[in-house]
Amino acid sequence: MKKEAEMNAESDRKAKEKADKLNEADSMIFQTEKQLTEFGDKLSEGNKTAITAALEDLKKAYETKDIDTIQPALDKINEAWKNASEELYKAQAEGQTHQAQPQQEATGDQTQDVDFEEVK
Repeated sequence: MKKEAEMNAESDRKAKEKADKLNEADSMIFQTEKQLTEFGDKLSEGNKTAITAALEDLKKAYETKDIDTIQPALDKINEAWKNASEELYKAQAEGQTHQAQPQQEATGDQTQDVDFEEVK
C-alpha cells in the first residue's frame, strides 16, 4: 500500500495543482465580475477595457481546464487590476486631500478648553 502511494504521489500532486489553479481562476472570475459591477463607474475606460478583455481571456482559459493557459490569463488579469487599483487609490487620496484641507482650517480655530468634574 505504501509503495502504491509513492507511485501515485506525482499524479496526486499534479491533480492537486490543477484543482488549485482551477479554483483560483474560478474565484478570480467571480471577484472580477463583482468588482466591475461595484467599481466599474470609478474606473477609466482604458482600465475597464483592459480588465474586461483579461476577464474574457480567463473565462476562455478556464473552459479549457488547461493549467498552461490559465496561468498566463491569471497573470494578465492581475496586472490589469493592479493598474486599475493604482488609479483608484490615487483618485481616492486626491479626494481625501481636497476634503481634509477645508475641515482642518475650520476646526483649527474653534477648539475650547472646558472644565469638567469626574463623577463616580
